[in-house]
Amino acid sequence: MTDPTDSTDPTTATDSSDTRGIDDGSDGQPRDPTLHRPDGGTVLERDSEAELDRGPFQQWVANSISNPERAYRAMFYVAAIFFLFTTLFPFYWLLMVALTPEGQLQDIVFTPNGFNPGAFVEVFQVIPFHVYMFNSFVIALGSTILVLIIASLAGYAFGRLEFPGRTPLMLLVLIISFFPPAAFFIPLNDLFNTHFAILRPITGDGTIYNTPFALVTPLSAIFMPLAIFILTTFYSQIPDGLEDAARVEGTTRLGALFRVIIPLSAPGVATAGVLTFIAVYNEFFFSFLMTDGQPENWAPILDGILAYQGQYQVLYNLMAAASIIGVIPVAILVVIAQEKIVSGLTAGALKE
Repeated sequence: MTDPTDSTDPTTATDSSDTRGIDDGSDGQPRDPTLHRPDGGTVLERDSEAELDRGPFQQWVANSISNPERAYRAMFYVAAIFFLFTTLFPFYWLLMVALTPEGQLQDIVFTPNGFNPGAFVEVFQVIPFHVYMFNSFVIALGSTILVLIIASLAGYAFGRLEFPGRTPLMLLVLIISFFPPAAFFIPLNDLFNTHFAILRPITGDGTIYNTPFALVTPLSAIFMPLAIFILTTFYSQIPDGLEDAARVEGTTRLGALFRVIIPLSAPGVATAGVLTFIAVYNEFFFSFLMTDGQPENWAPILDGILAYQGQYQVLYNLMAAASIIGVIPVAILVVIAQEKIVSGLTAGALKE
């Protein structure tokens, strides 16, 4: 019989006796490890138990939330590896093809089938490939100089002068850059093949075809809008006080442009120049159609690479070697220009 003076709940006593001796590992108090939620899930009171119940992806997400730097580092490595693979693998494959002797190219997997470094010398013996490279370098350099001169004047006008219609005119310049280069080929080709008596002492037949002007003129016009936009952005950020100080000393607007604005905008000028040089050096359409492909007629490097393709035989190893040699000057220029741009952006703070 139950003592009426006993205030102990029988149900509580029974539950306590059932869970006695079972430790949940947290506060030393016993609990029932078989407790369940109404939806049937197990009640987990410790973080370690919850981690054991997670999958690999859920665990990685939880660790990333608690340690964001780890997630950022993993994303950076993935992006860097993907970029390096997609960028460098074509050059690696070109190198494998160039080092493989002719006639054994069908057996290439990831290593060259043989070893023939003489292909890098043979490219200059089969055709005058150095002349093609010189032609491309001169055309790219001439186009870059012309673009920088005209774009600097236009960028100064758009970025530092107030005149009616400035914004619509700037939009018109940018709209022109959206036209495909092929749309200008027919009228330009007809113009460059027209005989002009005034040009006979210079070109011989009076036409511009097979001359550097046939390439420099259209290519400069195509890449001019981009250079104008870049230089306008940089020139507009120069404080007016610096130009005013130069003009007080007696210089003109043109003198202030070349003595103050352009030196202070060196990163922008270098960016516009490098982008123009690389684009003209690698241009395909006009470079292929505005000359007859002969090195003495200012044919660019593209015609030199295609010259290894004959009627009955294609020297793929020489084409690959020539492609690698043609890329080296541009790669060196990009490395040097990149250092100049970075140093200019970090050390070229403007002060009034």
